Amino acid sequence: MLCPRNCGADRGSGEIGYCRVDARPRVARAALHFWEEPCISGENGSGTVFFSGCNLGCVFCQNQAISRGQAGKIITVERLAEIFLEQEARGASNLNLVTPSHYTPAVVAALRLAKGNGFSLPVVWNSSSYEKVETLKILEGLVDVYLPDMKYKAERISSRYANAADYFPTASAALAEMHRQQPRLVFDGTGLLRKGCLVRILLLPGCLEDAKQLLASLFARYGNSVYFSLMAQYTPVGDLRNYPEINRRIREDEYEEWLEYAVSLGVEQAFVQELDSADVSFVPEFNGKGV
Repeated sequence: MLCPRNCGADRGSGEIGYCRVDARPRVARAALHFWEEPCISGENGSGTVFFSGCNLGCVFCQNQAISRGQAGKIITVERLAEIFLEQEARGASNLNLVTPSHYTPAVVAALRLAKGNGFSLPVVWNSSSYEKVETLKILEGLVDVYLPDMKYKAERISSRYANAADYFPTASAALAEMHRQQPRLVFDGTGLLRKGCLVRILLLPGCLEDAKQLLASLFARYGNSVYFSLMAQYTPVGDLRNYPEINRRIREDEYEEWLEYAVSLGVEQAFVQELDSADVSFVPEFNGKGV
């Protein structure tokens, strides 16, 4: 019952949930990552920890090697805390927890253990936004930067690509809780984001109007109190034979129209991407490095 799927699996006893994993942390990579937004990566790189499994399961996921729960090593909470400390020792700009939601109790325990041993990096919660408010409240005081990926506005789109008809209202409530916890953007002298919310929106092929409506809805509520990342990096991967409409990359004219729309709304704080960012070479190897 940790996530909106409410699958009821007894993951603490080893049952597999909708997320395709049990409750034990399974980590596929822990290393410095230089391809996040500049205010996240910084010059030293973001200390990413990639968790296996996912409670959303988008059909086009670039990280299918881990999101389907097949890659990664099962570790203890104690080892997870050690990994957090090791990321700090590497000089990471922050600790970037990637798709951690279904491991929230273990992550919270590891963060508290690490902090008790001197850990002091800003903590970034990097998720799909498909989360329960009750679960997010457990994180209050432990997470400094929320990095939610807001994916869909229309029910027909979230149903088709993620089997989640309730995605937008659920993710909207989750983002509201994230913003309640971190309502202001705080940068340090080097331009690194130390507190606040950075909202990612990925433009999907054929979904320009949905992306416009999603951005308009979020901007109407939060204005420039959040940073936006308007992403063009969609890359068709895996078996998309049943989804031919998204088996292509984004066209330049689609992306330019979206950016012009963002300007017309009054969006002032946003990252944009070059179209050559849509390449599988930017997907890290999930080979157990650092685990």
